[in-house]
Parts: sequence; C-alpha cells; structure tokens
Amino acid sequence: MYKKEFEKLLESELPRSILMYGGDGYFLDYYTKYYKTKLNAQDSMLTMYHDEYSFDKAKAYLSQGSLFGGSNLLVIKTDKKVPKKELEELLKLVQRGGDNYLLYIFLGDSSSAKTIQNSFTKKNGAIYVRFFDTSINEAISIISSEADSFNVEIDRYAIAHLYTLLEGNLLLCVSELPKLALLPQPVTTKDIDKVVYSTAPLAIEKLLIELFEKRAIADTLSKLLEMGEDELQILRATQRFVQQLLMFHTYIRLYGKPDPLEILGYRPPQYIVDQKANLAIKIKSNKFVAIANTLIETELLLKRSKGDIQESLLYGMFIRIQSLL
Repeated sequence: MYKKEFEKLLESELPRSILMYGGDGYFLDYYTKYYKTKLNAQDSMLTMYHDEYSFDKAKAYLSQGSLFGGSNLLVIKTDKKVPKKELEELLKLVQRGGDNYLLYIFLGDSSSAKTIQNSFTKKNGAIYVRFFDTSINEAISIISSEADSFNVEIDRYAIAHLYTLLEGNLLLCVSELPKLALLPQPVTTKDIDKVVYSTAPLAIEKLLIELFEKRAIADTLSKLLEMGEDELQILRATQRFVQQLLMFHTYIRLYGKPDPLEILGYRPPQYIVDQKANLAIKIKSNKFVAIANTLIETELLLKRSKGDIQESLLYGMFIRIQSLL
C-alpha cells in the first residue's frame, strides 16, 4: 500500500508487522518514532541497524515477554535482505505474541524490496508500505510543521530555499532545524546559506553514477553548476570517482569479490559497494587508461581557459567518457 492508505489504516488499528521502504527516509523515521511513542516502547524496543542484524537475537527477543511489561518492538533497519526463512519465522513469532511488533525498514533499492513484499501478507498478519519523494508543496508544509515544534521562525520562502539547497531531501531539511533553532531571529535565506551544508557532494556522486550507467546527465550537471559548483571541483570529483572504480576493478580481478575496507579504508553501505563494483567490472582495463587521459587533457584545458568555455569543456569531457564505456 501507499502512504495515504497507511495513514487511513492507522486511524483504526496499529499493524503488527510492517515492511517500509522508499522515499528519502523522512517517513521511514517518522513512522518508526510514531510506533515507539504509540507503544511506549522507548525502553523495551530492540533496534538492529545494518550489520547488527542477528536472527538468533531477534528470535529470542520476540520469544520472551517484555521485561518492562509493555510491548516488544523489533526494528530492523538495513539495506540488506533478511533471509526469507528467517523473516517468515519472525513474522510467525509476532503473530503468536499479542504484544510483539516488527518494523522492517528496508534501505536498499525499491526494486529489490518487491521480493521481500511476498512475506508481508495478510496470511502472515503483515503489510508493506512504499513511500515516494514528496511534492514541494507537501514538503514545505511538513517542514513548516516540524519547524513549529522546534520553535523555529521561518517563512515559506526560506523553507523553499532550504529544500532546494538540500536537493529536495526532506529528511535532511528536518534534521537541520535544531541547528536553525539556535539562531536568535527569524531565519532568512542568508542564514540558511551560512549554517546549512549543501548536498553538492551527493549530487556530484549522483551525476557520476548516471555518467557511468550511460544515462542522460545534462539536467544533473546543470543543477550542480546552478548550485555554485565550479567545473574544476566537478572534474576533481570525477577523478576521485574513476580512481575508486579502478581500485574496485583491480581488486575484483585479483580476488573475485570486493572488500571495501581494503579498497577504500572504510565500509560504506552495501548498496554503494555493490553499485561501484558493478560499474567497475563492466569497464575494460584499457578503457581506464583512455578515461584517465581524457581527464588529464580536460584538466589542462580548464586551467588555461575561463568563462563559458569551461562549461563546454566539461560537457565535452563527459561525452567522450560515455563514448568509451
């Protein structure tokens, strides 16, 4: 079901097992907090993030009565799929225990969630809810309401500016409100520019993924330039991205599968690892050399040129890179 149907359902009952996914994360957080408050489960809930998931621990938690005399709320928040057999058993435990609740917050790609949906049926006493990104009008209304709860004095024009700066990410907008609440006067667009960090790095990552997936990049690139990113910054980000892909490519060829800790020195979410590994393995070794040469040539040209020609050089570079893929 979708958000409106879910909200209607909540007026009459509190579903005991839910799969939630999609959107920018705001509603996933919002309804997790809603359940925690509704069930008064602040002290009794068990939350498992990403690699913290343990079937044995989850099963033991749902198999026992609440230590605090209330409800058992199990929250699994991950970008990985819980094995079907394990998930089915957890759903049965929720059905048997009258005070058990399960929220499975899936952070992976929405298309991957479709196979998980098969377990969240009426037969298992469960439902699934898919969220989508909000319209700008709905987002402004939500941010305005959240701002009131933080005693942030901000008009719709400034909210719209915040929403644009943060690339329409409602969760990020709301997370910035406590910071804005520290300002002694009504929040203006200038205040937002001073204290709120742009999502430009995320937008650049989005651009480069689109580039290497051979999708259209003109809109994303135009938006980045409008946000104030200059051509050399985007070029350097592209160089770092290509270097990462080369490291993934080399490591996979040597050892068969990627180890992000060895490659990057840290462990990002699994979907990012999978995404970069899939992009890297599709590129032939000799193509990396050609792409590197294109980046070097463009860097020299950008440093020697000024004005509008720099934008054209950047577009030309991306066209050449896509032709090599």
